[in-house]
Amino acid sequence: MTVVDVIGMALVLAGVPFFLFGTLGLLRLPDTYSRLHALAKGDNVGLGLVCLGLGLQSGSVLITLKLLLIWVLMLIASATGAGLIARTALARGLKPRGL
Repeated sequence: MTVVDVIGMALVLAGVPFFLFGTLGLLRLPDTYSRLHALAKGDNVGLGLVCLGLGLQSGSVLITLKLLLIWVLMLIASATGAGLIARTALARGLKPRGL
């Protein structure tokens, strides 16, 4: 096991809590906007760390580039989806908590 493998595994393991905390935020936070924030941030950071770790472990530049492309596409899709859901919630009269 090389140092690169250990760093790759550490990055993958570091990404898992972000997914868990995003899910916890979905279940525990009070309103739609807070839930969207927790999910979008947690998933983006978690997926970035997992893709980076898997890219290091793959040993292939092509696979690493594909994983980074997947992460970038997910960043774009997540921001677009969260924005559309928030805009729809606001149009339907759901106000953020505390306003």
